[in-house]
Amino acid sequence: MPFIFESFDFSAYDLVISIGSAESKGVITPPSTVHLNYCLTPTRYLYSHKKQYLTTPVHRFIAKYLRAWDQVASTRPDTMIAISTQVKKRIKKYYNRDSEVIFPPVNVAKFNHRPLTINHLPYSYFLTVSRLVPYKNIDVLVKAFNQNGKILIVIGTGSQERYLRKLAKSNVHILGSIDEELLVGYYQHAKAFLQANEEDFGIAMCEAQAAGIPVIAHSSGGALDIVQDGQTGLLFKQTGVSSICQAIDIFETMSFDRQACQRNARRFDQTAWAVKMNKRINKICQKNQK
Repeated sequence: MPFIFESFDFSAYDLVISIGSAESKGVITPPSTVHLNYCLTPTRYLYSHKKQYLTTPVHRFIAKYLRAWDQVASTRPDTMIAISTQVKKRIKKYYNRDSEVIFPPVNVAKFNHRPLTINHLPYSYFLTVSRLVPYKNIDVLVKAFNQNGKILIVIGTGSQERYLRKLAKSNVHILGSIDEELLVGYYQHAKAFLQANEEDFGIAMCEAQAAGIPVIAHSSGGALDIVQDGQTGLLFKQTGVSSICQAIDIFETMSFDRQACQRNARRFDQTAWAVKMNKRINKICQKNQK
């Protein structure tokens, strides 16, 4: 797979933007072409999360060669942009490169219009929107709500969906995939949004803030960039059932301003992203022309 990216011919282009967490940064460009890499994170299965992915001797053997190629590939972009402060730190740690942080674009306007009416919606519920895969820790959320008896709505699909449906008690609702209009409505009427794992950034947390609802999140990764602890949400340090239950109990004693959450979300609006990206692109292109 890595060598496919090396086979592309970009000699006719002035600017190449690669986006991803793995092989795309390894494209080869001529000296006259500017290569900007928008890094979602250094390859997770080779670095930060290798223990979770490289579980067999064969995987670890292959990864040794992929890591060597990835180290070479990381030198090819003229500049690297990180999607969060956490990713910026990883780029420095694993690639020994400096980078600028430009948060990913969020369609804020889609979430802050007049709340939609949804029939048969629970009066008071917590929400999470996620792929249902192991590292997202959705099972920990389900167990926490099985214990506290509060209503949790889970939106998303993935390899753990069947397992989570069996695990969930009657107060936990696994909705699977729903259309965009309904999704907006579920955000807008939620009591709070929950994020139980470390995210490289976390678009769903931004969408929740844009809808005017506070976020209860693990204090790591993108949550540290997004959530203003005590003002637009609550951060907790340990990922476990008791820790999440305790965070929810603390949350219930607090109050949050809907407009403050929405103001916070504007930092991540797609318009702001476009301005920052254009400015960075112009700067590097002008530098390359000198």
